Amino acid sequence: MWKKLLIVAAVVGAAALLAKKVKEANDERTLWHEATTAPELRD
Repeated sequence: MWKKLLIVAAVVGAAALLAKKVKEANDERTLWHEATTAPELRD
């Protein structure tokens, strides 16, 4: 019983870390895109 609970907890923890890493990578990619894209100069 406890073994299964520990395995489930480990899987949930790994999934949470993976989701955090993906979100951080996406946020950084968005920031770089904003920083390196030329602003619109047409008015």
